[in-house]
Amino acid sequence: MNDLRIDGQRLWHSLMDLARIGATDKGGVKRLALTDLDRQGRDLVVQWAQQEGLSITVDKIGNVFMRREGANPALPPIVTGSHIDTQPTGGKFDGNYGVLAGLEVVRTLNQHGVATVAPIEVAFWTNEEGSRFVPVMMGSGVFCGAFSLETAYAARDVDGKSVGEELARIGYQGAQTPGEHPIGAYFETHIEQGPVLEDADKVIGLVPAVMGLSWYDCTVTGMEAHAGPTPMHLRRDALQVATAIMQETVAIANRYPPYGRGTVGMVQVFPNSRNVIPGQVKFSIDLRNVNDALLDTMHGEITAFVQRMARETGLDVQLERVSYYPPCPFHPDCVGAVRAATEKLGYSSMDVVSGAGHDAIYIARLAPAGMIFVPCKDGISHNEIEDARPEHLEAGCNVLLHAMLERAGVAGQAYAAPEAVSEAASAA
Repeated sequence: MNDLRIDGQRLWHSLMDLARIGATDKGGVKRLALTDLDRQGRDLVVQWAQQEGLSITVDKIGNVFMRREGANPALPPIVTGSHIDTQPTGGKFDGNYGVLAGLEVVRTLNQHGVATVAPIEVAFWTNEEGSRFVPVMMGSGVFCGAFSLETAYAARDVDGKSVGEELARIGYQGAQTPGEHPIGAYFETHIEQGPVLEDADKVIGLVPAVMGLSWYDCTVTGMEAHAGPTPMHLRRDALQVATAIMQETVAIANRYPPYGRGTVGMVQVFPNSRNVIPGQVKFSIDLRNVNDALLDTMHGEITAFVQRMARETGLDVQLERVSYYPPCPFHPDCVGAVRAATEKLGYSSMDVVSGAGHDAIYIARLAPAGMIFVPCKDGISHNEIEDARPEHLEAGCNVLLHAMLERAGVAGQAYAAPEAVSEAASAA
């Protein structure tokens, strides 16, 4: 088994074939969740799975599980996957690579007649991106019980169409209750979506954890006044107080390296006029770090700074935490399987804590989970120019293959794939 390798060209061609569905003029992909294009993408991936003899199960939130049977069907499956929905200006690899890498693992096992003890499954989760419907990571979130199926069904897009309606319309509202599908261990292979691996010239990112995040809405209220007649010492300038808080957000992140992050991504200034002193500023704050203790410390510091600015300036400053995702450490057994596979295959590697959210975060609440990162060009993702080198994608898939084999076990007898399953996914 040590010499077993995937077919990198076959993986690349599958990625390019799927990318044609929703292809954009700039070379990216626009395939929003539960649209007709999403249905076409789902149908193509399911068709490929059926050609490999996999059985298909769809749950009520539209998560799809494609199963290759093991020598012991009673064991919970070793699962890999990601998502195939994209951002409005998405790329060819975000999410899609994780799903098609899993399919390439199955194709390789079938090609070489390798039987596993535990079943192998490839999954893709509904509405990971959250571009059309919120919350993000919807399918995996419902699966793990982070929010209810009813809440997800009721979510609507800008045109008023609901998740429940659209799932039924495209034929992917399955029968299985989310969360009832067993998972023995879960691996997710992904482009890094950041510049760390490329900058360090490493091929594989070993992912011990995903950063936690705290999101805040901050509102500073002062008084609008004429920019000319109002002396500086008599102004109640909301923007100057807001920018001090923004700078402190960055300073807090810099105090807690290497994984401290502090970002202000949205700013609304009222009345937003050239010669009027701003009377109110609303802005977002995004703080991230790798463990609860550090994130709690950062939370305390931004809260204290906001309170101090309100006291010193006399302006009304309101800070509301609107979202919190705790840091997610991955299971040592899964991280160890990825590390061992990487070392066995001889790829250069480094530990990379993920700064982005992934379905693996939610699945880790129910089963041992781990992730594998590969570089992406210039660290760019959520962009039509997103790119990755074929040899890196191949390497990540080889690591996935051997990590899954380590967890699933290799059976003594050779494997013969059953004939293609004819049951339609919509009826699963």
